[in-house]
Amino acid sequence: MTNFLSNPKERSRFLRFAGVGVVGSIVDFTTFNLLTGPLGLVATLAQGLSFAAAVTSNFFLNRYWTFPDSRSKSVVKQGAQYLAINIVGLIIRTPVFIYASRIYEGFMLRFDTLPVNPESLAHNMALATAIAVVLFWNFFVNRQITYNDID
Repeated sequence: MTNFLSNPKERSRFLRFAGVGVVGSIVDFTTFNLLTGPLGLVATLAQGLSFAAAVTSNFFLNRYWTFPDSRSKSVVKQGAQYLAINIVGLIIRTPVFIYASRIYEGFMLRFDTLPVNPESLAHNMALATAIAVVLFWNFFVNRQITYNDID
């Protein structure tokens, strides 16, 4: 891959990938909060399920918008590569989420006058941290493997 910073096409792809990531984050946070709130799932399990929902929407958005010129591979092959890379992303994300949750919970519990549930706020902050960490893994590895059939 050419140098991403000096190549305008790669910078544009990264910005599109990040834009898709914003949509994925909305899917992720919405799913996470529905699962932990009304459905009462444990946060660690909920973040894994919300990740799966976001990955699904992101794959199709990336295939058709971020990398529209990447069509030499079938959707099944490309989807399998994307899924494998994102499973590694989930393996990276989960401990980051757990560790960040503990840190943020310890910090948030000091404030008993917050207008929101401190544990929920801590979990959402941890989710944002985990998403940010995995963004770079997902872009660079997917660019090298899933979407390597374009210049």
